[in-house]
Amino acid sequence: MPQIIAVNPENPQRRHLARAAELLCDGAVLAVPTDSCYALACHLGDKAALDRIRAIRQMDERHHLTLMCRDLSEIAKYARVDNSQYRLLKATTPGSYVFILEGTKELPRRVMHPKRKTIGLRVPDHAVALGLLEAVGEPLLTTTLQLPGDEDPLTEGWAIQDALAGRIELILDAGQCGTEPTTVIDLTTGAPVLVRRGRGPLAPFGLDAE
Repeated sequence: MPQIIAVNPENPQRRHLARAAELLCDGAVLAVPTDSCYALACHLGDKAALDRIRAIRQMDERHHLTLMCRDLSEIAKYARVDNSQYRLLKATTPGSYVFILEGTKELPRRVMHPKRKTIGLRVPDHAVALGLLEAVGEPLLTTTLQLPGDEDPLTEGWAIQDALAGRIELILDAGQCGTEPTTVIDLTTGAPVLVRRGRGPLAPFGLDAE
């Protein structure tokens, strides 16, 4: 069974974040709370852990992964961002958005869309997720913790533990953080394109009418 560590959602204990970061760097897959819902997370450079996440979600290489970053400077390192895109990102991060952008050479090819060479990027507005990113010292690969066939993401530590026994190593349990996933916006074609409507408001992108 995966271990559950209860963390304070507003002031997470550093020792717990350090333990989680250590496990990630050793190849673990974690369940991590965010400002939208729980996410599966692994180290960016760990192919085996990435394969495990794809198996859990039953998704192929064309499904966009999300690179969870600490701030805009990390997004700019891993994605090509022009001035207009940067202004939108600055106005909406941190927050419950995933932005589809063209990846840079800093990213392993296996984590990008095989044809478009794109990836999702986000800066979460959640103390536990940001604290974990700080402890690891680099972005994490993530995806919504919604299992095949389920209508909603998992949001209770015990339910995650039961559903993913033997498949992940650790759950950072910060209590319920909702079941509404992020809003996904594609910024690769000029004007913002709505891919998935979720928790993040659409007004900053002029998409309220859609």
